[in-house]
Amino acid sequence: MNAKNRRRRQSILPVILMTAALPALCGLFSGCYTATQGLIMLGYLNQAVPLEKTGDEAFIRLVNDIRLYATNELGLSESRNYTKFVELDRDYLAAVVSASAKDSFRRHEWNYPIVGKMPYKGFFDIKDARKERAKLEKKDLDVWIRSVDAFSTLGWFRDPLYSYMRHYSPARLADLIIHELVHATVFIKGQVQFNEELAEFIGSEGARLFMEKRYGRESDEYREMLLSSENSNNYVTFIQELIAELDVLYSDSSITAAEKLQKKELIINTAKERFNSEYESRFSNDNYRGFLELPVNNAYLELFRLYYTDDNFYADLYESSGENLPALIAAAKTITKKGGNPRTQLENALLK
Repeated sequence: MNAKNRRRRQSILPVILMTAALPALCGLFSGCYTATQGLIMLGYLNQAVPLEKTGDEAFIRLVNDIRLYATNELGLSESRNYTKFVELDRDYLAAVVSASAKDSFRRHEWNYPIVGKMPYKGFFDIKDARKERAKLEKKDLDVWIRSVDAFSTLGWFRDPLYSYMRHYSPARLADLIIHELVHATVFIKGQVQFNEELAEFIGSEGARLFMEKRYGRESDEYREMLLSSENSNNYVTFIQELIAELDVLYSDSSITAAEKLQKKELIINTAKERFNSEYESRFSNDNYRGFLELPVNNAYLELFRLYYTDDNFYADLYESSGENLPALIAAAKTITKKGGNPRTQLENALLK
């Protein structure tokens, strides 16, 4: 896809910044990352006005419909999230840095208060994100910076809407809000993979169900959502194919790290050639052609390993349990940090 569209697609991916303890942290560690970024975020929250003051009746009605559907029909936790609005002079909220080893998919992680280790670090100023990238590249890591348009404060603050969201399609806005409300409902410390996969699945399926109810299966809005979802899924599938090929390379103990890096570049370049030659058979629009120009590295690919399961666990569990999303969410609410594998807990709670 073109550079702008690719950035926008990535912007659905959330970043969780720890701002809960800001009053104490800002006083004690005024120069620290948490305080610096948190103060900016608090500034945005202070600028927030009631959603009704936007004067955009269609947008207000859509947001309220999504929120009510998410809480009343899906069973996500009730909150005052997305009842306020912040005007920004850009079309994204933050720049997020991710990093990975160059010869494996070993994630670089940052340690935060309360939420623990996370494989990303967000900045409200792109210059700070670039500085972080430079530091990580000096450590010989693959690094990726992406824009995000939302993140969850896990219930500590009222997460607002931002001005650029007024231009989102109904399906995209529903996916974003439901995804973030999942984080505010179910968050297992130390289980970032599970947290993101769960929110990704519920956000996508919840948005589909919302669109079906609000517009109907025969509506243009519903059909456009399905087409967009099909193209997105096809792109994710292609990326997962590339990841699987590189996984085989990285697990080969008979070759050196230098040889792996050489073969890595060959595999990525060959994948781009294949992507180009198969484009028309995979996609129904031109939105993904920009992949050919992306400087693809392990940090970029690792994002797809983080957010998208390649074993269909959630889809299969959802289908086998009767495709009841509220029941799946209710089961997810029972998961505890000390209860063992969260996937196993989810499956046991849903199928008992």
